[in-house]
Amino acid sequence: MKAVIAPQKKQYRILFYDDRRVRVTGYIEIKKTIKGYRPEEFRYQTRRVKNYKHAPTKELVMHLRRSEVSLTTADEPLESFLHDLQIPFSYITICRFCLMDDQVTELSSDTAVTCGKNKEKICISCAKKEIRREMAHMGRIGRGALTHLDELLLQYRDVDRVLASCEPDSAKQAGTLYDRIEAHPVIATTPLCELPLPYEFVAASGVQSLMPVQQLAYEGGLLYGKDLLIVSATASGKTFIGEMAGLKNYLEGRGQVLFLVPLVALANQKYDRFFQRYGKIVEVSQIIGRSRIITGSRPLQVNKNRNAGIIVATYEGIDNLLRRGEKLPLVSTVIIDEVQMLEDPERGHRVDGLISRLKYLAPKAQYLYLSATIGLPNLLARKLQCQLVTYSERPVPLERYLLFLQRQQKIPVIKRYIEEEYNQVSSRGYHGQSIVFTNSRARCHIIADKVGDRVAAYHGGLTHDERRIIEDMFSRGELRAVITTAALAAGVDFPASAVIFDSLAMGISWLTVQEFCQMSGRAGRPDYHDLGKVVILAEPGGSYSRESRMTEEEVAIGILKGVMNEVAPVYDLEQSSELFAANAVVCDGFLPDLTKIEDTLVGTAEPVSDLLFANCLIQKQKDRILMTEMAKIMAHHFIGIERLQEIRRLIREIDDPLDIVARLDCTVSSGQMERESDKLQGEKKGKNPSKQHDNIKKRDRTRR
Repeated sequence: MKAVIAPQKKQYRILFYDDRRVRVTGYIEIKKTIKGYRPEEFRYQTRRVKNYKHAPTKELVMHLRRSEVSLTTADEPLESFLHDLQIPFSYITICRFCLMDDQVTELSSDTAVTCGKNKEKICISCAKKEIRREMAHMGRIGRGALTHLDELLLQYRDVDRVLASCEPDSAKQAGTLYDRIEAHPVIATTPLCELPLPYEFVAASGVQSLMPVQQLAYEGGLLYGKDLLIVSATASGKTFIGEMAGLKNYLEGRGQVLFLVPLVALANQKYDRFFQRYGKIVEVSQIIGRSRIITGSRPLQVNKNRNAGIIVATYEGIDNLLRRGEKLPLVSTVIIDEVQMLEDPERGHRVDGLISRLKYLAPKAQYLYLSATIGLPNLLARKLQCQLVTYSERPVPLERYLLFLQRQQKIPVIKRYIEEEYNQVSSRGYHGQSIVFTNSRARCHIIADKVGDRVAAYHGGLTHDERRIIEDMFSRGELRAVITTAALAAGVDFPASAVIFDSLAMGISWLTVQEFCQMSGRAGRPDYHDLGKVVILAEPGGSYSRESRMTEEEVAIGILKGVMNEVAPVYDLEQSSELFAANAVVCDGFLPDLTKIEDTLVGTAEPVSDLLFANCLIQKQKDRILMTEMAKIMAHHFIGIERLQEIRRLIREIDDPLDIVARLDCTVSSGQMERESDKLQGEKKGKNPSKQHDNIKKRDRTRR
């Protein structure tokens, strides 16, 4: 039997136990007598009898002499009493919380956890209960989030530091650190002048030596016509890989360079980059599916010459030409930037089809696929019939932070983090700047307005001029942060030091592991910053769709620990029929060539030729398919058979064309509806995006 005695105000609590199971609990009072300190009263209860009983002090002394006695702290009266009665004792550290529940848990350096301002030592079990009690006010907490907090507890051994993930206003940012991804040491690379590149390109590029991933691409046959899939972190130099191969092929007379990107904003940035660097040695043009960019004040004319040496185009911009049966000039190099768009549920089939159609039309061209985030890239490289080049190391270290917050707490925390980040200056002399990702355009403006000065909302609802003003202000360091939607994650090359996630959704759909990695990869640029930071603000129990069973904190844990899946899309009937129509236009319906195009698809399409034939959209000959005008319209306007049938039905039922368009708008995807809803909400709230840059300047003048 063991006994532990703990002082409690004017009395002492005593527990008799064996194997941590308490048999008897009681209280004793000690008074000073002429013989020294002696017990005056002893009250006890057993596990079976809960009422306290008084017992003679001689019985207490007898039990103490039979037990292994331990004291929780030094106490002169108690120690004197035990010495006088020749009762040996020792000191022990136990969990006070367990003691209050009539349990004895001995603590050691391996089992103790600090708690509270006084850094009291408690056991791990009680520490977990304390964390769950503090988290109760935040509502339903997912099992994944609780597991994460338990892991932090075992790592830090400090309850307050773990709770910093839920109470960031009163805690230091270091307490919310999830993990740290270290940068790779700089390795020696080849000087550009020693490579088999044209002299005029080397002079115009302004580059002295290759970056690591560029060195690997060169060693993989980049300058000898090899098709490559390059997967490496953001800002590791992937674009220049395409420039080296493309300009070499063009200047040596092999043909044009096609640089394809997913968004107009990114096409504008690449166009400016190539024009400024290489405008004197090669003509640069842009194709984005329209002849001019409409801005808030005037049309911005762009060079749209299809015979230019470098053509920067959006996927749909160049695909629109192919779907109309137009032929390309001699193409020597095709660069597909952000090739992870193959997994996009709305556009992936079009990207896949575009690549296959380009391979059919330009079979001798060199194909380069660029991405920062691809799951199982070796399998994708095999499907694309190219060689894989990967470089997993980051040019700067990255710290990832996870905080659990209620929704109303997010904006004040975002404001504080933006201020703290901007106040830090890197060794290269740049202030820290932040990108804040949220799930809607309306939310962009709400956050920007509440955060205050030198912060701008940036999204697809702005005009080209408005976006360009914000991009220039950010690049010059005049803005502390931009608040943007997840839909522009791959489209803007902002040199940010920190990425903050206000939400983990894109519209009403949760981000995938790949999308999160793509967005978080924007934190930390080697020419600007010493460290990148990613901050996730997850709302326990939060969701953006009633249909979703996942909550935001569960999604946060999943994407931080998740692994990207293989790129293996499966296309539905609508997507498959759209692909078939576009492919048939390009090969003029010649069946062997149509099969050849379909065989190079990364994804899996449904067989649709019989269905199109049954709906009188195509006619079959021996080795050719003849397309009707309606089938060509499918290809030209990026629609499939289900959408076409809906249009036909509405035409039969409704005479007013505007009413037909309105009905069709009701059948758009949920993501499109969310984006339109966000736009309307912004208008109702009076958030006029066209006046945003003026408001930024007015706030700055007022502050000064």
